[in-house]
Amino acid sequence: MSGAGAVSDKIMADLVGNLLVAQSGGPTAVINASVAGVIQEAGKHECIEEIYGGLNGILGILNEELIDINDEKARTIEGLKYTPAAALGTCRYKINFAKKPEQAARDMDRLFEVFKAHNIRYFFYAGGNDSQDTAQKIHEESIKRNFEVRVIGVPKTIDNDLPHTDHCPGFGSVAKYNAATVMEVAADVSSMATDDGACCIIEVMGRGTGWIAASSVLAKRAPSDAPHIILVPEIPFNEEVFLARVKATVAELKYCIVVVGEGLKKVDGTEYSADSSRLDAFGHPVLSGAADRLAELVQGKLNTKTRTIKLGYAQRCAAHYASLVDMQEAVACGEAAVRAALEGKSGFMVKIVRTSAPGAPYRWKTDLHDLKEIANLENMIPRDWLSADGLMPNEKFVQYARPLIEGEVKVPTEGGLPKYVTLEKSRVEKTLPPR
Repeated sequence: MSGAGAVSDKIMADLVGNLLVAQSGGPTAVINASVAGVIQEAGKHECIEEIYGGLNGILGILNEELIDINDEKARTIEGLKYTPAAALGTCRYKINFAKKPEQAARDMDRLFEVFKAHNIRYFFYAGGNDSQDTAQKIHEESIKRNFEVRVIGVPKTIDNDLPHTDHCPGFGSVAKYNAATVMEVAADVSSMATDDGACCIIEVMGRGTGWIAASSVLAKRAPSDAPHIILVPEIPFNEEVFLARVKATVAELKYCIVVVGEGLKKVDGTEYSADSSRLDAFGHPVLSGAADRLAELVQGKLNTKTRTIKLGYAQRCAAHYASLVDMQEAVACGEAAVRAALEGKSGFMVKIVRTSAPGAPYRWKTDLHDLKEIANLENMIPRDWLSADGLMPNEKFVQYARPLIEGEVKVPTEGGLPKYVTLEKSRVEKTLPPR
């Protein structure tokens, strides 16, 4: 049984104005569900006059690219709960006072010009670490500028690395999809196993944390089941230990399934597959090729036939196999964000609080946490949730993750395929000069 937190009996309606919601960073299977939660809750309150969506995150807002959500059909908004990707569009644009102070100052001036031009008094930003940093900066600037706008962050990341929340919306669905995929791949590989032996290495997302990789342990229903090795960034990669486990597993089962997080680290702390010559929009080295590098190692050292699979975008957009728990929590986080803002809160992120004990029926609620303690921080897997050799999560991790993949989202179909929704995106008239 789950709960979404209590609704306050006293809603402060002293701030009348318009609402703006936007998305940022990599999408998830349920990020649109959070947007649906914001929109549907906002529609219940008269002090919120217009509901706008910002196209392509903060970058679109700076360009005054807003859409009128009130022009959307109610069934389309409901359909967002089972539609993957970012319906409003997303970006990886960072307002960076540390490295680009002059540009950041211009961005903030422009942002508040847009807010004033469209009377934005409620702003909700759905995203991960960098997005929560942006939300915190906007909150702080609103205080400096004496412009009343209530800013609430809505958590989103398949990486599950936001601190102070039990877990992040998006994680349960990627865990469900990846574990199922590992089961299916293992069935295929094992059916073709011969005396020569085979190894299959599956690379998953997660950047500097191993939550996604570790969640594939949910595929194991017996000790001999795949995955046989899980490599996470929290444990420095030990080539000798890894190769010995692969060799022993192939000798016993004729095959070995390895799951590796893209951010796997070497003993010196550098990323095993990082390409420092290529940086993303937030300045992070591009991660690609951990599975390929491991395959070269296994093939070269053990002379074992090895194949690789990189799940890539498929793992974060697999709405056809999303977790019902995950979707419900994503909606609840959007709803809770609106209620918090109406109660006068600003500068917070909604978080999920687990209220049930390990092993007991899963229960949860929403709460708030100060954005200052969330932005740009990474929550790592606790060391005591991993085996002594670091090659497999233990029962503590399993008890944590298993409830998050429960239930199936009923996605409508058409012609045998999912029938997702698309927003009309009626543009709000621009009133400012181009940026």
